[in-house]
Amino acid sequence: MANLKDIRDRIKSVKSIQKVTKAMKMVAAAKMRRAQENMEQARPYSSRLTEIIQNLLPEVDRDLLPLLEVRDVNRVAYVVVTSDKGLAGSFNSSVLRKAENEIDELGKDNVDVFCVGKKARDHFKVRGYNIVETHIDFWGDLNFNHAIKIGNGIVSHFLNGHVDEIRVVYNEFVNVATQMVLTEKLLPLEYEAGEGAVADRLYEPSKDEIVKSLVPRHLNVQMWKYLLESFASEQAARMVAMENATSNSEDMIKDLTLEFNKARQAAITTEMLEIVSGAEALN
Repeated sequence: MANLKDIRDRIKSVKSIQKVTKAMKMVAAAKMRRAQENMEQARPYSSRLTEIIQNLLPEVDRDLLPLLEVRDVNRVAYVVVTSDKGLAGSFNSSVLRKAENEIDELGKDNVDVFCVGKKARDHFKVRGYNIVETHIDFWGDLNFNHAIKIGNGIVSHFLNGHVDEIRVVYNEFVNVATQMVLTEKLLPLEYEAGEGAVADRLYEPSKDEIVKSLVPRHLNVQMWKYLLESFASEQAARMVAMENATSNSEDMIKDLTLEFNKARQAAITTEMLEIVSGAEALN
């Protein structure tokens, strides 16, 4: 059994860590509320823009824009969206595991990787994957310009013919306790069977001009959506992880306190027996 000083030091250490986890939970909760508000404001715009483009795509010539070109898929690029920091439960590991499994199915030599976040960069760099671009240290002041910058690099990679398809792996925010890892195809733009024009609409100035204007904006908005969803999911995952850590530390403190009391009682009992035995010996 550990001595009283060791147990007392462990209790003190756990209480100090508990203060840190409580503080991190409060910070994550505040960040999550702001991130969730931004995400929920962007969702309707993104959905509506996607719907308009899906309605227009069947009615325009795909030669209108290089971004609409559908090629035989020989090489794919993956955009993997993670965080810069850990202590967020399985937030990063779930994305990295899904992305790595999908990349390995295609063959790592046939895939280029865009890493968004330090966790993705560190994971794929040490394993020898072909990393094209890395974007880190921007989550603290996340804004739409970051989405434009990241999106421009991805779109250029596609337009230059380096890859034939681009997919994005990210966490979608469902609620505070649930984040869903999704893989979405970003380029080329296609519509699913059964989707497309559903009503007779008039478009001004013309369908071609609208597509030319909306498609680049749509790609930037999609990248903005991925960043917002991931950031809100990260803060929610960290808040839950820190709450669990705080609860676990409370249980540990109770166990250590019980062990401390048992050790102290054993020490007192031993001391009393020694006193009694000494007195009996003198008699």
